[in-house]
Amino acid sequence: MAEKITVVGPGTMGTGIAQAFLAAGFEVVLIGRSKESLKKGLDKINSRMEKAMAKGKLSQKDKDSAIARLRLSSDYTDGAGSVVVIEAVPEIQEAKAEVFRLAEEEIGDAVLATNTSSIPISKLSAFVNRPDKFIGLHFFNPVTVMKPVEVIIGSHTSDETEKIAMELIGRCGKTPVRVKDYPGFVANSILMPLLNEAIMLLERGVATKEGIDTIAKLGLNHPMGPLELADYIGLDICREIMESIYNETGDPKFKPSGMLNDLISQGKLGRKSGEGFYLYNSI
Repeated sequence: MAEKITVVGPGTMGTGIAQAFLAAGFEVVLIGRSKESLKKGLDKINSRMEKAMAKGKLSQKDKDSAIARLRLSSDYTDGAGSVVVIEAVPEIQEAKAEVFRLAEEEIGDAVLATNTSSIPISKLSAFVNRPDKFIGLHFFNPVTVMKPVEVIIGSHTSDETEKIAMELIGRCGKTPVRVKDYPGFVANSILMPLLNEAIMLLERGVATKEGIDTIAKLGLNHPMGPLELADYIGLDICREIMESIYNETGDPKFKPSGMLNDLISQGKLGRKSGEGFYLYNSI
């Protein structure tokens, strides 16, 4: 029988993480709060797999095998026997704390990981009973494409927990990178000030949005301009991460710009809402 992984949160990140482990041959339990959220999660996985099949990157046999190893559930006890439980819910400490509580009570002796993108691991470990078995695993969006995973070591994370996490990440085809616990870790400590500065340049009229993105792509060799990237991530998610790091560090470079706040207040969240810095044809 395949080893079992439990992922809590059937959103974009959670389904991507689940899919990465399914592709590596693991049995995956995907836990959500409702049948509706789980159905949406399954639809996301099926859609990505169908696109991969259309490109010749996935066979029907492999797709069927992966889906057969996926279990959708609202019951944490279905995750019993998992090697690791990965929390992938929004960046709200109370929501994450509730996941940790249920995972420890209902699933038992598994490594407990958080996919937080900005909250210090040592801060979140205050909500768990076994901080030695707690670790950060920050996957990048889209998970099915992006290779790196920040493996964040908390102040109480044991060597054995780190070893298990590093091995599992390698087995699901990703590149694990050990990172010291720090607000925003590596990626978002670099990325968020970049996005924020690009937004402020636009706000000050230094260049058009197209001009800013073109300079980044052609002058800095970035595959996507910062304003395009912010739209892709979701402007609300960008602000959520910035505010989390700003609250931890007090560093003004992480304080969300006025234009970012204005766009969000207007419901312009990027690609997912149909409009952010750019207009999109489909929502």
